[in-house]
Amino acid sequence: MALDLNTKAIKKNAYRITKERGKTALRVRVPGGALEAKYLTLLQEIAEEYGNGQLHITTRQGFELPGIPFEKIDEINKKIKPIIQGLELDYGVDIENPEAGYPAAGTRNVSACIGNKVCQFANYNTTEFARRIEKAIFPNDYHVKIALTGCPNDCIKAHMQDFGIIGMSDPQYEADRCIGCEACVKNCKRRVTGALSMVNGKVKRDERRCIGCGECVLKCPTAAWTRNPEKFYKLLIMGRTGKKNPRLAMPFLEWVDEDTIIKVIVNTYEYIDQFIDRTLPKEHIGYIVDRTGYQVFKEYALKGVELGPKVKVSEYINFGGYKYEKDAFMDQL
Repeated sequence: MALDLNTKAIKKNAYRITKERGKTALRVRVPGGALEAKYLTLLQEIAEEYGNGQLHITTRQGFELPGIPFEKIDEINKKIKPIIQGLELDYGVDIENPEAGYPAAGTRNVSACIGNKVCQFANYNTTEFARRIEKAIFPNDYHVKIALTGCPNDCIKAHMQDFGIIGMSDPQYEADRCIGCEACVKNCKRRVTGALSMVNGKVKRDERRCIGCGECVLKCPTAAWTRNPEKFYKLLIMGRTGKKNPRLAMPFLEWVDEDTIIKVIVNTYEYIDQFIDRTLPKEHIGYIVDRTGYQVFKEYALKGVELGPKVKVSEYINFGGYKYEKDAFMDQL
């Protein structure tokens, strides 16, 4: 029996077109990568009753439930209402009819490391910020990948995203509490960027080299270093894998605040809408930036944005990466 499928509508509803005839896979968003354990029971029920009994944890920290018959989509959409309620509506995301499932699947799940709820290195609550971003951008059909990491260790691989958000600490130094043990200086030299040095028995910080990791705060035995309660971030842009010119994301803004990052991301959707190649099924934003040039992207991204006094903006970006011109640099032995 042939099925009359509107594949575009199915994919927009967060279901995947799979290689298994007559079967699909439901994709479940988990903004920030954190959810209450109670939702796992419902996912288990759906996987066992409608799917093949498996839950796949995606690279973007969501769930995929394979082996679901296409004709069960409407029924499953009603069953996942509590998940949409708890992981979207309760955090202010605007979804008109939660019983109809997800209204868009283009913008990928906003992923995040565990953040300062658990990790001593993290400079902020990554889950809370991820949910703020989710509220601002979802639902949306444009293919955008966003990830948040608590510190420059970059456990979430922010350097491989369209937007990678790295937490930065603006360390505050109280010289009177410093005993000159050099613990922070030695650690920075061995493990970070060598931004600290000893001058006349006290620590001097080279702001050009400081990446805001905050490790000096962790190493100081006398609390001479403390974290500034004001939160700052580095915003990386246009990293990607894929078939054409994979590359690491590059710094766009440094020492920027949350509100500014959200405005930049929202502005970027306007930029995509203006310049996307509509002859393609989808186009990743990095390729649009390659086509229009960084300066055009920059103009759109910063439209109406008031930057703080500490913010640094990249004047130019050389994204680099590599292309698959194998004959140019590889020989057959």
